[in-house]
Amino acid sequence: MFSKYLKNLSILRKFLFINFIIFTIIGTFTIIYLNNVQPNLIKKKSINHTNIINNTIDNILRLDVRFVTSDIRKFLFSTRFIFQNLDRVIFFDQDLNLIGDTDTLDLDPRSFSTRLNEIEFESLTERKIDPIIKNEDIEIDKNQNLSLKKILRSYSNSNEYGKPYTFAQESLNQFKLTTIKNVTKDKSNIGYLAIIENANDIKTATDERKAFVIRTVIAVGFVILIFSFVLSRYFIKPIQNLVSYTKIIKEKSQTKIDIDSLKNRNDELGLLSNSLDDMTNELQKRVTHAENFSTDLVHEIRNPLASLKSASEILQDTDNSDQRLKLINILSHDVQRIERLITDYSQMLKDEVALSKEKMKKINIEPIIQSVVDDYNNIYKVKKDIRINYENDGKNEYLINGIENRIEQIIANLLDNSISFSKKGSNIFVNVSSIFDKKTMVKIIDEGEGFKEKDTSKIFKRFYSNRPDKFGEHSGLGLNIVKNLVDLHDGEIVASNRLDSDGAIIEIKFPDA
Repeated sequence: MFSKYLKNLSILRKFLFINFIIFTIIGTFTIIYLNNVQPNLIKKKSINHTNIINNTIDNILRLDVRFVTSDIRKFLFSTRFIFQNLDRVIFFDQDLNLIGDTDTLDLDPRSFSTRLNEIEFESLTERKIDPIIKNEDIEIDKNQNLSLKKILRSYSNSNEYGKPYTFAQESLNQFKLTTIKNVTKDKSNIGYLAIIENANDIKTATDERKAFVIRTVIAVGFVILIFSFVLSRYFIKPIQNLVSYTKIIKEKSQTKIDIDSLKNRNDELGLLSNSLDDMTNELQKRVTHAENFSTDLVHEIRNPLASLKSASEILQDTDNSDQRLKLINILSHDVQRIERLITDYSQMLKDEVALSKEKMKKINIEPIIQSVVDDYNNIYKVKKDIRINYENDGKNEYLINGIENRIEQIIANLLDNSISFSKKGSNIFVNVSSIFDKKTMVKIIDEGEGFKEKDTSKIFKRFYSNRPDKFGEHSGLGLNIVKNLVDLHDGEIVASNRLDSDGAIIEIKFPDA
């Protein structure tokens, strides 16, 4: 359920949602921690109060101090060092009458007895008491103003009577902690003892932790906000633009989306944009190439099909044996022409598929060309008395980035083309040399008829063939394949006629590796 919900969210929403979950978990634990900070600090002080109370009771019982004003006064003056770290210690008799208060220790002893009954516990009668450590048996209404005597009265009627009880009183500038306990002698209650301490350090520590948490929450929220903006502005929107770009291409929409700004980026998105754009352009070229090729193939096949149809119709209506033989030869020639077109077209498609899987590497084309020349010499020296001469400018290596078997195919197709135009006993020259601009040039020169076209670039077009005496014997794809293979190697190919004699020159320039 949770993963299914996340799948339907955008990257930005996933980021915000996950941050919200983490933030909620951390916030929950933080709230629990903050809620336990103050009780834990109070508990530590309460334990200290309890130890002092128990120690004081032990001294009172050991010294046999009666819970009357005179004895308590003497006890306070004699043992004031016990309470020097406390703000206030108060004694009550069993009837909850005030009989001693360390706040009076600094007064003249003669006025102690007269002022003792007049001490007003303003902080205990005019402030609301907020109990921190409370037992359910002690009924305290936080909405009422409670005095210490009322607390003692509730305490004396509770089931926890006889155990220390701690509560806190918080005002605007003060945080007081009070612990009370009854004093028993011979299993009879003789009075009550209360310790009051200013515990502002607890409030300060709690406030500091809360302030730290609030500052941290604000800082983290601000960081998340900034990161969300950066994520949306510099990552999510560009990715959305790329998605829209691919959809427009898929749907062949006329809407244009400019991704040049993304292509100019120097990060991974820039690389992705360039790769996507290059891939799209390459796919469009291939689609266009396939469409044009199919159109050209259909056009080329239409002519022999029309000839086949006409010859077959005439063949049915003629009884002349010579004419019938001539028509049969035409039918055979047209069938062979269609077969050659389809065979060459299929081979070209196979070559294109193979090319997409082959990888370029640094190769030395000198031995490759030398090997093709030697193979053709062995065949056509005997067959047509044509000699193929290889020469270079003296270097041992001509390094380019290429595919070895495709370089062989280029040289072989060009030699086939030159041989088809060459007469018996003629020569063909293959020359390899290094030229300026860090390029390697391969020249193939023959002694044939040369090109009849003024614009020699036509010879590299698909299905183009200018052979009136050999019509239908060539598909016109050989030089087009060569042109495509040269382009694959980032090379250039140019055809021209020789100026010194009859014949043709084909020059190929490959970039050096």
